[in-house]
This record gives sequence, structure tokens and C-alpha cells, in this order.
Amino acid sequence: GGEGDTLRSAEMCKRRLKCAVVLLDKVNIKSFLFMQNVMKILIYLFLSNCTNVLFMCVCVHSSMEICHPKTNITMCPLCDGVCGYWKLSTACGTARASHLFDNPATVFFSVFMALWAAMFMEHWKRRQMRLNYEWDLTGFEDEEDHPRAEYEFRVMQKSLKRETQSKHKVQHTKLRGSNHLFQVEKLTFRDRFPAYMTNIVMMLLMVGVTFAIVFGVILYRISTKAALHMSSNPTTRNHVQLTVKTTAAIINLVVILILDEVYGAVARWLTVLEAPKTDKSFEERLIFKTFILKFFNAFTPIIYIAFFRGRLVGRPGRYLYVFESYRMEECAHGGCLMELCIQLSITMLGKQLIQNNLFEIGIPKLKKLIRYIRSKQGAFQEEERQKKLQRYEADHFLEPFAGLTPEYMEMIIQFGFVTLFVASFPLAPLFALLNNIIEIRLDAKKFVSELRRPIAARAKDIGIWYNILRGVAKVAIIINAFVISFTSDFIPRMVYQYMYSPDGSMHGFVNHTLSYFNTSHFEVGRGTMDPLHLGFPVEVCRYKDYREPPWSSTPYEVSKEFWAVLAVRLAFVIIFQNVVMLMNDVVDWLIPDIPKDISLQIHKEKILLVELFMKEEQGKISVAERRAPSTMKENCNRRSNSSTHHTNSDNLDSTPHHTNSTSKF
Repeated sequence: GGEGDTLRSAEMCKRRLKCAVVLLDKVNIKSFLFMQNVMKILIYLFLSNCTNVLFMCVCVHSSMEICHPKTNITMCPLCDGVCGYWKLSTACGTARASHLFDNPATVFFSVFMALWAAMFMEHWKRRQMRLNYEWDLTGFEDEEDHPRAEYEFRVMQKSLKRETQSKHKVQHTKLRGSNHLFQVEKLTFRDRFPAYMTNIVMMLLMVGVTFAIVFGVILYRISTKAALHMSSNPTTRNHVQLTVKTTAAIINLVVILILDEVYGAVARWLTVLEAPKTDKSFEERLIFKTFILKFFNAFTPIIYIAFFRGRLVGRPGRYLYVFESYRMEECAHGGCLMELCIQLSITMLGKQLIQNNLFEIGIPKLKKLIRYIRSKQGAFQEEERQKKLQRYEADHFLEPFAGLTPEYMEMIIQFGFVTLFVASFPLAPLFALLNNIIEIRLDAKKFVSELRRPIAARAKDIGIWYNILRGVAKVAIIINAFVISFTSDFIPRMVYQYMYSPDGSMHGFVNHTLSYFNTSHFEVGRGTMDPLHLGFPVEVCRYKDYREPPWSSTPYEVSKEFWAVLAVRLAFVIIFQNVVMLMNDVVDWLIPDIPKDISLQIHKEKILLVELFMKEEQGKISVAERRAPSTMKENCNRRSNSSTHHTNSDNLDSTPHHTNSTSKF
């Protein structure tokens, strides 16, 4: 245009760069308000979590039997051959670190987190209803989506195939009947059955790939631990556990980041293969597949550490082996909670810092640079290259808006980290809060200066994402119940205190959880190569399990204490999840979905609308009543005029007749 258009464009550009609201369409604003809603509740959660952490720190300084200087228990080797016997007191540091997260406060914190998830869902429903009212979307219904082009193409192929098989050769029948078939024909379950089977097979294959990679990391940990124990450096041998845990967690993080991109592309390909009819159906199926794959990808290593590691080990003299040479790894004496905490912290921080922050800024910049190099700008002369571009020309080099699915997926996975394993990682809310503070500013910069402006759309809610959030919140209750019951030592400590302790204290608990093994019962080649590692021959060593001693009538069989602890663990899982779900239902029932002021405003608007309709009806009735007398007078006048007209006409008709007759007479 002219100079005025250029100035207006510059002013709009300045406003765009200074704008506090990143996006102007309501759907995208709602997504950022959703993130802010998460931040507000995470702040309250962090403040409440500080009390729990302080209680944990106090618990660490309490007397611990494993760290007592008189504890002189000889433990069995942790690996075959290169590992020797060791003293339980050397695991004091690990036990203290595990006790930081494994204490009675963990149970109450897990219950609190479950209630927090329910409060969060209710708070978001109320916030969403308020936004709907403020944006005039209370009566908004989703418009009927038009069929996608891919769907219509598949329907057209099916119709043409049916026409070919029917062998109708009449030209006008083809021209006239084909359009009719295209409108009536649709894809049935039989047409989509190959696509459904491909989806099932590929989803199972991708989940199998995740399990295979986790199994590969397990082999890495086992082999690396054996190799480090053979090292001549004493410092390396003393830090074997920490080295193996940290490196394995980093490997899992790298694999998760790579597979996330692969699974996103696979989910889109599988959804296109299904050929959904509408864009809404396509988006919901794509979101569901992507969530399932990324959920398994992010949480499978964590689930293995929490529920399977240390339970498929066997016992001394009869360990379980992989490929007949790799002995299954077991947890440290303090339990697997410490390693679970390390895995969760590295995975959560790595995904947030690398995938959610660096990739979101770096990838659009890289794509923008590639598009600029490939464009015709590189072939221009120097003066053309230095020429200032118009706003629309500069926006052409920005990254196209790919939708809100990645933004919501980040929040859902973060919600999973905060709720699913919070019993073993209470600092997750703090990391999530810090990440969201950074994320909001990075998203603001990305949407303003790195992405093209998205197309506006109207929506009354966040769609399928709310159902996924509810599902994650329900699963979190079950997983936390199993973590407290099977991963931590809360149940064994409670059983010992109330069933086996002579004085009701925890004194003697460590000795109660350890079983005896006769070192002469080791298989040939499976024992330690240095039996005098402690300076004296060891005849009996201890290991963590509930089994009968070698001198009993049933040596190394599972003891009755094991079954008692198992029964209490299962009972705790059932009671915990039912009580917490009941409390969630009570919270859902007590908190209304619609805020009171909004419901009153809607009620007033309905009353005013009814009064307006009544006034309009009364006005119509009064107008009709006023018009009624005049209408009656007009009708009477019309009737009288018509009767007079008929009388005159009769008289006129009779007079000539009489005259004629008289004259004739």
C-alpha cells in the first residue's frame, strides 16, 4: 500500500511484540490459562510440601538401627565372583537417603496428592465455566465438521470399485448415480478392519520396543556393575551403585527423547491410515495414540524400578540369571526408592529442560534458517538482500503453527510426574513449578517471534485432554498405593511393630527382615573369589528376604512372615485406593462445577429473557385487542354497505321490468 499502510503495519508489529497476551484466539488463550491454573495450584502444593520435606529431614536424624556402630552384620555378595562379603553398616548413607522419602509422612503426602489432583480437576472445571461465560460460549455447540478430504477420497474409491464390480455401463447412470453414491456411501468397520489391525499390531510393537530398550538398559546395569567391581581403583569400587544408577538414568532419558519424536510420527501415520471422517475425530484419535505411546515411553523404566526390580532375583545359591550369565539386579538395602528418585529426577528435569524448553526454541529457529537458505532470498543481489522486508514477507520465514497438541502433551506428562510417583519423589511439584515459570516466558517468545499466527477457533472446553487428566488422576491413586505397599518399607515396619516387636518399638526390625544363608551352599563358580575379603572366613551371610534359615526343617523356603506381610500389603492397597477414591468423590460432590456468581448471573439472564418474551407476547395481545373493535366496525360497515348495495341493485333490476310490463300492457 502507501506510506500510511506501512506506518500502521509498523505500529501493529510493535503492539504484537509488546503484547502480554500471546495468542488472540480463545482456544489458545485457554491453553495458557490452563498452564497458569496449573502454576497456581502447584504453588500451594509446594508450600504444603515444604512441611513434608522438613518432617522427612527430622526423621533422617532419628536413630536408625542400620547406622548403629554396633551393627556388625555380614551380608552376602551383591554379584557373582568379583563381589565379596560386606558389612551392613557401610550402607548407612544409602539407608539415610532412602529414609528421606520412605517414612510415615509419605502415606499422608500421597493421600494429600490424590486430593490435590481432585481439587485441581474441580478448580479447572470452575475456571473453564467462568471463561465460557465471560467469552459468551455457554450456549456454544460444536459445529458439525465437514468430512475430511482423505475420507471423501476413500469413499470415492470404494464407490468406484463398487460401480466397476456392478458392471453398469450406461453413461448417464454413471454420471448421475456416482454423485449419489458418493453422498450415501461411507466407510464401515469392514473397510477399516485392516487399518484397525495395523494400529493394534503397531501399537503393541512400539510398546514392545520400549520394553526391549528397558531390558537393554537392565543388561547395561548388570554388566557395568560387574565390570566396575573388577576395577583396581578403590574409589571406583566404592561408588559403583551411584555411577551405574546415574548413567543408566541418563541413557533412559536419551532414549525417551528420541523415541518421543518417533512415536509422534508413528501415531500420526496410524491415524491417517484409519481415515477418520472429521477433523475432530482425527485429532482425538491422534491425541489418544500419542499419549499412550509417550506415556509408556516415559514411565516404563520407572515402573520397572518401582515394581519389578529386586523381586525377580531369587536367593543366594539359587539366583535368577539372564542368558545364563547375567544375574538379575537387586535393590540396595535401603530399598529401590532411592534409585526410583534418581530416575524420576533425571527424567523429569531432562524432559523439561531439553525437550520442553531447548527444543521448543531451537527447532523453530533452525527450521526458519533452513527455509531462509532454501528460499529465493539467497539468489538476490546484495542491495535486494539488504532491503527491509515487509511484515508479511518476514512472517513467511516463521515456523507454521502445528497445533496445541504438543503444549497439552507437556502438561499431561508433567501432571503424571507430579501425581503418579509422588510418594517416591516429593520434590516433583517444586520442579514442575520452576519449569512452568520458565515455560510461560519461552512460550510467549515462541508464539510471538518464532511461529506464524495461528488460525482462530472457538471451543467451550479442552476436549479429550480433560478425560485423559481424569484417567491419570485415577491411575495415580492405584500406583501410589502400590508404591507405598510394595516398594517402600512402610508395611514391613508396621507389621513388625504391631505383630512381632516384643516391646512395640522398631528395635530389631533390620534383623527381622534379613534371612540366613550358609556360604557352603553356593553353586560352583557362583561364590566370591575372595572369601577372606573381610579378613576372616564367613560361614553364614545375610540377605534381605523372608525365608527359613538353613538349619530349619524347610531350609530357604518362604517363611510365614512373608505371607503375613504380603496379606497386609494387599489389604493396604485395597483400603487405600477405595478410601482415597471415596474422598475424591466427596470432593467432587461438595464443590459445584459452576461458580455461584456465574450460576446466579445465568439464572438472572434466563429470568430477564423470559420476562422479555412475556412482554413481547403481551404487547402482541394488546395490539390485537386494540385492533379488534376497529376490525369489527369495519366488518359491520362492509356488511351494511354490501347489503345496501344488494338492495339498490334489486330495486334497479325490478323497476325496468315493471315499466316494460306496463308499457307492454
